[in-house]
Amino acid sequence: MSETIDSGPLTAEQIRSLQEKHYNATIIERIDSHSDLSRFRIRPDSPFGPFEPGQYVTLGLGNWEPRIAGTQREVLPFSKQSKVVQRAYSISCPMLDPLGNLASVNSVDYLEFYVTLVRKADSTDKGPPALTPRLFQQQVGDRLMIGKKIVGHYTLGPEIRPNETILMLGTGTGEAPHNAMATELLVNNHRGRIINVTCVRHRKDLAYSRQHAQLMDTFGNYCYLPVTTRDPENLDPHHPRYVGKQYIQELFVSGRLAELAGDPLDPKRTHVFLCGNPAMIGYVPPGAEPPVDPGMIPLLKHAGFQDAHDYHGPGSIRFEKYW
Repeated sequence: MSETIDSGPLTAEQIRSLQEKHYNATIIERIDSHSDLSRFRIRPDSPFGPFEPGQYVTLGLGNWEPRIAGTQREVLPFSKQSKVVQRAYSISCPMLDPLGNLASVNSVDYLEFYVTLVRKADSTDKGPPALTPRLFQQQVGDRLMIGKKIVGHYTLGPEIRPNETILMLGTGTGEAPHNAMATELLVNNHRGRIINVTCVRHRKDLAYSRQHAQLMDTFGNYCYLPVTTRDPENLDPHHPRYVGKQYIQELFVSGRLAELAGDPLDPKRTHVFLCGNPAMIGYVPPGAEPPVDPGMIPLLKHAGFQDAHDYHGPGSIRFEKYW
């Protein structure tokens, strides 16, 4: 059953008091790609100092906030009505300002987040999604909580040399930190190839297409490769542009990814970054059984890359672990 949930027994005065106590940031812009995909630009009351592209911070909203219609019903005990629910999000960036100039994470006075509305839990043993049904009910001018620190080790690091290739592989909103990294590389005049690959179900799920197209027109070393799995050309063999389902793993193994990127993806000069669906990343915890369909980490290692945690030179694999 899906419906908008009332905020419960808290009074309006109690809610205002809780908002004043916990909230420390304001939504200054919301860019909707469609009903379930948005970019939120949020300005903290106290600006953050410089931080590294690829890092993340928590966003939070009180359980007293209403949920958007059409999401899984949630029933909270009274003891949880006054709690704040939080989730970590990688920080994206606008990539380009209104004049077409590069806009990196440290060149704007807000933080940009690329968020998918999770309408219901993906299994019966999980509770209903708590944050995004509330976040998607919020509008420009509304308040929310942002974490005190921007953190994370999924960053470019100092080891990348100017002529080396950067291969970033993401799924869905997992392109957010890669957009921040790519913009930073371009701001710093990186000369090597920057290849930003994003796999989504539908082309409508590509919220930064215009920015990527403009960057490719401006920078000859920048390549954005969006691939889909559920559009007509992926599913209908009679479609005039039929390509089948395009998964990053299959494109890499077949050599098609290197062909599309126009780069050999040689581990001797290529750094790899992975963010998004764990099935795509393919991290297998120690002692766990590897999946039948391997993700990118074992495929990359077979091709000569390495995921040693203390190595970040050419041939390294770095990946975002939270999901």
